[in-house]
Amino acid sequence: MSTTIDTAVIGAGAAGLIVGKHLADHGERFELFDEHPRVGDSWRERYRSLRLFTPRPYISLPGLRIDEGRFAYPTGAQMGDYLERYARHFALPVRRSTRVLSLTRTRDGRFRLELGNGDEVTAERVVVTTGAHRIPVVPPFASELDPSIRQLHSLHYRGPEQLADGPVLVVGAANSGTDIALEAARSGHAVTLAGRHPGHVPVDIDTPIGNLLAGVFISRLRRMTIDTPKGRAMKRAVLAHGVMLVRNKPAALERAGIVQLGRITGVGPDGPVSADGTVVEAATVVWCTGSRPDLGWIDIDGVIGPDGRPVEERGIASGCPGLAFVGMPFQYSVASATLMGMDRDARFVVDALSSAPRAAVANA
Repeated sequence: MSTTIDTAVIGAGAAGLIVGKHLADHGERFELFDEHPRVGDSWRERYRSLRLFTPRPYISLPGLRIDEGRFAYPTGAQMGDYLERYARHFALPVRRSTRVLSLTRTRDGRFRLELGNGDEVTAERVVVTTGAHRIPVVPPFASELDPSIRQLHSLHYRGPEQLADGPVLVVGAANSGTDIALEAARSGHAVTLAGRHPGHVPVDIDTPIGNLLAGVFISRLRRMTIDTPKGRAMKRAVLAHGVMLVRNKPAALERAGIVQLGRITGVGPDGPVSADGTVVEAATVVWCTGSRPDLGWIDIDGVIGPDGRPVEERGIASGCPGLAFVGMPFQYSVASATLMGMDRDARFVVDALSSAPRAAVANA
């Protein structure tokens, strides 16, 4: 079956729903396409102990406040349920369990979506909101580990039942890595955490005063746009060293008995080896070493750069009128890939697409 719409939004996570809300406000004819059975499943698939660390005013999507308490932080599952409620509340048209296999451009400048069920959709405009964290990144030497050592990536970690009996090595000492290391230690495993300490927020965000101070800090982050010197400096710092710890503190890791090392740089005959030559005994290695977007299904020349990321300016694809992205890292600010930064980017993208002459698309 083939259908034609004005705008296709690929992905119905938080970024996609925000885009959908703004398209609805503009009176556009659109649909959202998402591979999951339920809206919000991308959050339900994260590790069960996950708790967000962004205050409520900054994680609520436009037009509907999340139900958690004033100073509470939702779990990933609660966030997923909120997104599902958001889609229902605004009656956003979501095609669930619908994977987009390819995105191409037709001769007349429109876009063709090939769907996993064999259907095709033609759209004048497309907004890609599939997220920045889809494909696990692990070091090349991971394949050299003894096959008896269980390996997981943080994207696929759900809970401590996935860990083999015995010591655990968590590689990557940012927020996900420290969360998983602490959970593994609480479950009775001897844990080694490897990686550079990225710094930490000094206040306890789980107190009312800490919650309020976190809001002040987040407001500053949203103002750090990449068209300012401070924003560009922050971008370089985050890309080089990762995001600082927000909830977990070094003292908590020490109290849990977690051994901390520098970077893992290779694999020796007896196991993983750190930069200082320390050999780490491990029955399980959890790689918290980052991820990247999955955009290989976009078959349009010049849209995806050599690094696998979109070639865009403030979310508008360069050299491809009618195509845009929301939710990519540093799309406009330090917060662009987070719940607290997506709305501003989505507004800009929808306004830009809606105000562009239709002929600009048709004649491209």
